[in-house]
Amino acid sequence: MGKKITTLRDLIGAIKDKASQSKAAFISKPSNLSLHLAVLRATSHTPSTPPDDHHVSALLSLGNSSRATASSLIVIIMDRLHRTGDSTVALKCLLIIHHIIKRGPFILQDQLSVFPATGGHNYLKLSAFRDGATSATWAISAWIRFYARYIETLLFTSRILGYFLSSFSCSSEKDKQEEKISSFLNSDLIRDVDSLVQLIEETCKVPDSLLLEGNKLLYEVIGLLGNDYLSTVNELLSRLSEFKERLSCLSFGESVELGCILKRLEECKERLCVLFTVKKPSTELLWNLVNELSEKIENLKIGKEGPKLLTFGKASESARFDNRIMKFGDSVRFSSGR
Repeated sequence: MGKKITTLRDLIGAIKDKASQSKAAFISKPSNLSLHLAVLRATSHTPSTPPDDHHVSALLSLGNSSRATASSLIVIIMDRLHRTGDSTVALKCLLIIHHIIKRGPFILQDQLSVFPATGGHNYLKLSAFRDGATSATWAISAWIRFYARYIETLLFTSRILGYFLSSFSCSSEKDKQEEKISSFLNSDLIRDVDSLVQLIEETCKVPDSLLLEGNKLLYEVIGLLGNDYLSTVNELLSRLSEFKERLSCLSFGESVELGCILKRLEECKERLCVLFTVKKPSTELLWNLVNELSEKIENLKIGKEGPKLLTFGKASESARFDNRIMKFGDSVRFSSGR
């Protein structure tokens, strides 16, 4: 049964969907037609509800056949995202990309990670997205810009870690990574923790939650963000626990760098508690560990800086005394000259 059309915008959207499907059938290669139709069904204009799960599952399964098919599917999704000016379609495209990261087959995830782009900043090229059709779509455009930045950061963090964060298909790889953490260099651990904190910082930039009311698409976004947050907490716990064991082995520079990252993480706590109100044992454990590490690092810094400050103080006193002697000698010589 089709979805009920209640507004003129919904009607126009339905017409556009039919036109897009007809166009795809007319211009697409026979081998790519099923891919185009799968993307169009999962990213329809109307109504403002998340893509049907069976449409998402069908799309993901298509990306599990061959590398060429998976690559074509990613190109079609990105083309759909970059060509649309409709906030509903754009948001659904971003949700599809997020679902690929979270539960897509490995070959589809791999093609997403190597999609031709500069990577990093503005990877999805939506920093200027605006849908000015109504005041609501204008407000939702802010969510789209945020969500695109978030996914860009998620992709960046995943590249640093070597696997897609919160992905179901990479659980075995993450288990191997857990075993290797103890062999990481301090610089590698700091790099990982920094990238994970960057993802949390981006999460905290989510727009005003008052816009969530009645919009199931945005509820879906928040749900996925919440799952990613818990995965990020677990990744941080494993690495910060390792730092706890090797604090005494950190150089002064490493301890300062880690302390700065932990401070950035602590600054996110209040916002995170507002966004994700349900308390989990893992999050409580993380904040306790962050506090403990921050205190120990501060004590280490004081211990390492103390002697340097004392030596510097003595040198300064000595220098001031020598200067007074030199000035006295100069005054004597000046008097003798007269």
